[in-house]
Amino acid sequence: MLDQSRPPRTLPRPPAGRTVPAGLVAGLLCVVLLISVIIAIGLGPAAIGPLQTSRYLSAAIFGGTLPAEEASAYQIIWQIRTPRVLLAAIVGAGLGCVGVVVQTLVRNPLADPYVLGVSSGAAAGAVAVGSLGLLGVLGVHALSVGAFLGAAAASVLVFLAARTRVGLQPLRLVLTGVCLSFGFQALMSVIIYLVPNSESTATVLYWTMGSFGAATWSSLPVVAAVLIIGLVITYRHSRTLDLMSLGDETAASLGVRSDQVRRRLFVITAVLTGAMVAVSGAIGFVGLVLPHLVRLLAGSGHARVIMITPPAAAIFMVWVDLLSRVVVAPRELPLGVITALIGVPVFVGLIRRRGYHFGGR
Repeated sequence: MLDQSRPPRTLPRPPAGRTVPAGLVAGLLCVVLLISVIIAIGLGPAAIGPLQTSRYLSAAIFGGTLPAEEASAYQIIWQIRTPRVLLAAIVGAGLGCVGVVVQTLVRNPLADPYVLGVSSGAAAGAVAVGSLGLLGVLGVHALSVGAFLGAAAASVLVFLAARTRVGLQPLRLVLTGVCLSFGFQALMSVIIYLVPNSESTATVLYWTMGSFGAATWSSLPVVAAVLIIGLVITYRHSRTLDLMSLGDETAASLGVRSDQVRRRLFVITAVLTGAMVAVSGAIGFVGLVLPHLVRLLAGSGHARVIMITPPAAAIFMVWVDLLSRVVVAPRELPLGVITALIGVPVFVGLIRRRGYHFGGR
């Protein structure tokens, strides 16, 4: 029996696209990400220079003393902005990775991390918790846990409704996910109608438009661990995804049982998406546009795309979050508004680009 996650070594490797090593590109992007994080932590309604920001971060990480008059600025940097910016980077990387995998799993260039109804399930879970007072014992984490449980329930329902005797078929997955999305949105509307209050409305806006305003240090470890595990697993399946992008029949002729791999990666992407949505709400276009841009610039091999897309998406998300905080300060723009304003023209430009096809040039 062949290992379904690793095709035989005798199979030819897909072309790598550009000659620049993917590891080098990813490393450079990580350096850019680090610089972006430091700049984003310092900027805001109360701007703090990069050198001063670095000094505060160094004092927090490695220990040190600061003058008493700088205590307020230090608290802003370390307790408020740093977890928020780090969460933006983590969520951006996760959405970018999931976008790459989902577009191949369902063989649809319009697929994104939310196409399978996970975001609608998470929103319904969050609204139920916020409106009905469920999971109150969890305190400030109740909404995030409710959102994750809603996302998990949506994933299970999609899986049960889409599977057939021959396995999970891409088209059935998409259609089932879209259908259940409308169902969860209807459930949300019913909850808000029966329990009308301003908190419910605010919760709906939060989970449908996205925000990192509730970021705390306690919310980072779990979502970071889920991201790392998801990246490792999806990268190990990169060659399998290369073959699956050619079609299930071709993949089967080369020893890959697409149905088993699709089920495995469906679970991974569902958990990743649920974890990201639970801490940020639904943020569109990141998982849709960034994989296409990376394929266009770096080639279509999934090993390269999975290695480069997460840091690129993390950089994008860090700057989007910064824009949301400074454009109309002291108020914040919803993240989904900014990603749509950027993502729509970029995606239309990709569609109109002569010679560009899904998966490469």
